[in-house]
Amino acid sequence: MPVFTFNVRVHFGHGERAVLASELAGLGMNRPLFVTDRGVRAAGVFDLATESVSKVAAEQVFDETPPNPTERAVEAGYARYAALGCDGVVGIGGGATLDLAKAIAVMCGDPAPLWEYCNRNPRPRPIVNPPPVVLMPTTAGSGSEVGRSAVIIFDNGIKAGVGCPTIVRAAICDPELTLTLPPAMTAATGMDALSHCVETYCSPSFNPPLDAIALDGLRRLHAHIERATRDGTDREARWSMMMGALEGALCFGKGLGAVHSISHALGALGHHHGTLNALMLPAVLEFNAPVIGERLDGLCDAMGLRRGSDLQAAFADLNQRLGLPRGLRALGVSPEQFEGIARAALADNAHKTNPRAVSHEEYLTLLHAAW
Repeated sequence: MPVFTFNVRVHFGHGERAVLASELAGLGMNRPLFVTDRGVRAAGVFDLATESVSKVAAEQVFDETPPNPTERAVEAGYARYAALGCDGVVGIGGGATLDLAKAIAVMCGDPAPLWEYCNRNPRPRPIVNPPPVVLMPTTAGSGSEVGRSAVIIFDNGIKAGVGCPTIVRAAICDPELTLTLPPAMTAATGMDALSHCVETYCSPSFNPPLDAIALDGLRRLHAHIERATRDGTDREARWSMMMGALEGALCFGKGLGAVHSISHALGALGHHHGTLNALMLPAVLEFNAPVIGERLDGLCDAMGLRRGSDLQAAFADLNQRLGLPRGLRALGVSPEQFEGIARAALADNAHKTNPRAVSHEEYLTLLHAAW
């Protein structure tokens, strides 16, 4: 069994945002750079998250996170960090913001082209003396607050991870920061988290503790995603959604699969990651079904379904009930793009841990099935 560690200290629960001041003091952060996006600021969520350090938070802010974090945005964030003389990074937002915050911190320790740190680089540069990082998610989706990488769209067009499993010193998971998240974003980010639980559980890597965590995350997410989407003020649903997202990301050590290898390739074109995962999950699960055997029963049990149920149909129906797009065509993806997407999926690291080997032609079939 591979070595597995949970490296991040996590504060979890309603109102836990209040510990931000003590975390910054304990980590010696006097001038942290607060990384967020303009939507989070406009919605008042940034002010809510930083109410215990409001004076400090008003002084050093980088709010230029794009919908998908880019190498250019990382460079801009690092320039702001250096210009302000900061001594730490606090990320407050969804998965894009949290990944951006981690990548900025990577640059701060030893400034170099970010591609040199990428896990797709043949010889990734080691991370040296990064500043402390604290992350506060405002969605229940990526689980980046405890994830092993920062996923970035690089200037060369590749969307891939910068491995930084120990860079985050503390995560503050306060479900109250998600209470005003709009229904469409609740659904899309929630399906991102759900896909993490499904793919890590189905990965062939042997790790029974992480399997148990993935199934618990799936159980929570499947039971509460429609409730949270329908009524964003449902505090119990928001708590379970955030816990399920965290659990899915804890399991990344098992590896993901073809859902993510395709969504990374499509995401490099600018599409929303969680939405892509939701659309690809039914087709990929049907493709993998012949080789994952009894794990299908585990998925059914966690979702409260009868064993032997059609899981492809169950996930497709869930997507429709959540109001997600019906297929890749609705996102503006063209079949003419499939050849390039299939090639990129084959090169993606998530491809390596899909439970069933996938060829170029089979990737094309999966893309057509989700179109």
